Amino acid sequence: MQGNTLYFILIPLVLLALDYYILRGINTAFKFTRKKWFLGLYWFWAVFLICVLLLGIYSKMSVGARGAFLFLFFITFIFKLFYALFIAVDDARRFIIYLSRKNKKTATAPASFKAIPRSEFLMKAGILAGVVPLYLLKHNMSKGLYDYHVKNVTLYLPNLPKAFDGMRIGQISDIHSGSFHSVHDMHGGVDMLMNQKADVIFFTGDLVNGQTSEVNRVADVFKKVRAPLGVYSILGNHDYGDYGTWPTPADKDKNFADMIQAHKTLGWDLLIDEHRRLKVGGEELGILGIGNWGQMSRFPKYGKMEKAVLNTDDLPVKLLLSHDPSHWRAEVIPKYPQIDVMFSGHTHGMQFGVRTDDFQWSPIEYVYQEWAGLYREKHQQIYVNVGYGFLAYPGRIGILPEITIFTLKATADPSLKA
Repeated sequence: MQGNTLYFILIPLVLLALDYYILRGINTAFKFTRKKWFLGLYWFWAVFLICVLLLGIYSKMSVGARGAFLFLFFITFIFKLFYALFIAVDDARRFIIYLSRKNKKTATAPASFKAIPRSEFLMKAGILAGVVPLYLLKHNMSKGLYDYHVKNVTLYLPNLPKAFDGMRIGQISDIHSGSFHSVHDMHGGVDMLMNQKADVIFFTGDLVNGQTSEVNRVADVFKKVRAPLGVYSILGNHDYGDYGTWPTPADKDKNFADMIQAHKTLGWDLLIDEHRRLKVGGEELGILGIGNWGQMSRFPKYGKMEKAVLNTDDLPVKLLLSHDPSHWRAEVIPKYPQIDVMFSGHTHGMQFGVRTDDFQWSPIEYVYQEWAGLYREKHQQIYVNVGYGFLAYPGRIGILPEITIFTLKATADPSLKA
């Protein structure tokens, strides 16, 4: 808590200092920026963006709204950062000239020198330098929406029955049917998933944005998602109809009933606080699925783990589908040590950031401790899929839509050996 308070104070101070530094450069390039009306607008926008950042990190709004706020802040911050670099170059130039003149000072030279003016050219060039990356982001953000990528992950499970050694599990998450403007382009990701020949497939929630009727336009696409051992699905926070306005409570109830039927229509086995016994060669493992359970108060806690784990004590491995990754640390780790792996989505990786095999970063990491990829706490693991679809803003930059393929191994993780 003390660390959060410190960040809450330091972040605005650092950003205001950056804005002041940038304003000095702008004043050199354009005379009108010294007018009172411009200064008022400049500082209003600077403070507004800081508030946007703090709201995105600390507020109780939905992930979509938080993502939009944080995206607005960071695209503006990119412009400021590039412009500040040009100002820094000009300051370095001026300092070098100052030192050069000082070294050439003679006994008859004046005791002081005129101030070295800033380069108006560099200041105006800095504006262009800041605009270029923003243009490239805008140009490429929509391309990322359908640039599906397959992530291959090995899950080491020492208690895994031999019959499941080498089994392949596919995962997709967060389809958000209502967001797509090109149903045709969605087929590519499903085809990639099917080409992986997974034995079983998990869908970890958020089939729609707000209403079940959104599924109608994409149903033919996702009916193709099939696996020999079944497709298992759960609900996400958007699947309950909580983010819409309904004429009557009965209309909302019907929307939820339609959601349950939609999973059946797609041929998916929807798990709501229950489990299935997956049987192969006379051996079993458990697939558990719960309703949405989010640690943060703005997300519902519909899931009932006590129901999902009922009568599963004899199963050597238990795989949990739970939409919100915050559920893992808040409830699964402290209360349910028998859960081997949890499969989640929800974060979207904020649809903005950097993700490579060796490094990943997104502003969403300031909200969620586990937000993309595989994490481990002692013997328990969680994988967070960054989503198939998108929400809030129609783009993905650096964090591309994901299809995850897991291979189960009946051994201990070799990277953990001494």
